[in-house]
This record gives sequence, structure tokens and C-alpha cells, in this order.
Amino acid sequence: MNWQRMEGKYKDYKDEFRRKWSKLTDNELELARGKREVLVGKLQQRYGIARRTAERQLDDWVQSL
Repeated sequence: MNWQRMEGKYKDYKDEFRRKWSKLTDNELELARGKREVLVGKLQQRYGIARRTAERQLDDWVQSL
């Protein structure tokens, strides 16, 4: 799956996203609405990881769907 499809189906995968990255709040996930750049930033903040790491984790997760 690619990010364009993820944005369109974000509500369907939101619970799975929440399970994978449980530190993100419901409000943060709602504000992101599947937008990759917003999610990358939230992962960086909550998990204290580098941008490239957050991007890689998100991309790997989306590809696994």
C-alpha cells in the first residue's frame, strides 16, 4: 500500500496504528488524519527518534499492510 491509499483508508487502519505506536494520543492520531509528514513528526516527538527512523518505520508498516 502507498501513502495516498493510506490517507484514504486511514480510519480503517487507525486502530492498528494505535496498537503499533501506543504512545500517540487519540487526539494526535485524529489531527494527523493519515498525513505522513504529520505522523513522522509525532513519532519523533513521542518516541524521541530521528526523522529518518520515523520515516522508515512508517513506510515499513504501510508496506506490510
